[in-house]
Amino acid sequence: MDVAQPKQEHLLALKVMRLTKPTLFTNIPVTCEERDLPGDLFNQLMKDDPSTVKGAETLMLGEMLTLPQNFGNIFLGETFSSYISVHNDSQQVVKDILVKADLQTSSQRLNLSASSAAVAELKQDCCIDDVIHHEVKEIGTHILVCAVSYTTQNGEKMYFRKFFKFQVLKPLDVKTKFYNAESDLSSVTDEVFLEAQIQNITTSPMFMEKVSLEPSIMYNVAELNAVNQSGNNVSTFGMRSYLQPMDTRQYLYCLKPKQEFAEKAGVIKGVTVIGKLDIVWKTNLGEKGRLQTSQLQRMAPGYGDVRLSLETIPDTVNLEEPFNITCKITNCSSERTMDLVLEMCNTNSIHWCGVSGRQLGKLHPTSSLHLTLTLLSSVQGLQSVSGLRLTDTFLKRTYEYDDIAQVCVVSSKIKEN
Repeated sequence: MDVAQPKQEHLLALKVMRLTKPTLFTNIPVTCEERDLPGDLFNQLMKDDPSTVKGAETLMLGEMLTLPQNFGNIFLGETFSSYISVHNDSQQVVKDILVKADLQTSSQRLNLSASSAAVAELKQDCCIDDVIHHEVKEIGTHILVCAVSYTTQNGEKMYFRKFFKFQVLKPLDVKTKFYNAESDLSSVTDEVFLEAQIQNITTSPMFMEKVSLEPSIMYNVAELNAVNQSGNNVSTFGMRSYLQPMDTRQYLYCLKPKQEFAEKAGVIKGVTVIGKLDIVWKTNLGEKGRLQTSQLQRMAPGYGDVRLSLETIPDTVNLEEPFNITCKITNCSSERTMDLVLEMCNTNSIHWCGVSGRQLGKLHPTSSLHLTLTLLSSVQGLQSVSGLRLTDTFLKRTYEYDDIAQVCVVSSKIKEN
């Protein structure tokens, strides 16, 4: 009959500890009215307590630091640091010690060891220490795998492993909205406004050190998160850029096509990649975290093959008096010439002056033409300019343009006053 051999105890002991900064000590203030039985006894005790902030005894926050009692939370974008120690608890010298630390995520296995060379020998009561660092880039379960191999004095090779599992949480909730604008009254067209809503979903406040947008190659970006006061740019969020737990902050950016791309309407209209957000924050006692989003994409504006935009239009016009607008018609196709016919259809309030159905001639790929049109309104109030039709005689295709712009129509007597 086989007899089970007792499991041999290892000569080395492995200890792993996460390295985090301490936290401020918090006490529980106990107060009472002076006319109560204890009088000022409780207040005097808090004043004498060395952990209490002088002059603010009733506040919970103290002056002393305390070491963390557990693993704590770790968030995406932060740096995970850990101290690994292998100690020789035996009475003999151990040889060829190799300590290896790997971090297993849902998608990959990373080697975090500072050195892959084995230590020749380890005497009794001596230890091998190592500190590992890793910037966390994935959410979910992470497993720190620490493996130790060594050789005893008798030449026996020994090996053991320990596993330390922890969760990486999401620190921020980032939502984006895009607004496509056509700045036809300036030299730049196709502006894109990006609104980024950033919410702190941790349990502690954050100092937002930087929130910037790195644009794609076709755009220049302007941040709209500051106002000019006496020649200085002052943040719209105030002097201290703290984001409390569950609070949300909105950042706004304006992207404009670079000149070489803005002149090519057919190229810029299909661009959907805008850029990526770069967010840097600090928590507690200065621990830094950083997140960079993937490439943000917008829905490309659907001009079709022909784009009609307004260059000039008055803000206010007189009732039943003609006024002029200037239109810009662009062939967005990169390879097809168009032969265009312009038709003008009256609405209940807007009436076009001129000949409808006139030939505009041939329009070559990516080229534009300017057109001045006259119209009048028979109804007061805010009226929509509508009713333009462009027909490409080559393909027998008609493009309809309604709600091009709005104009305020007032009585001539009101405007004179």
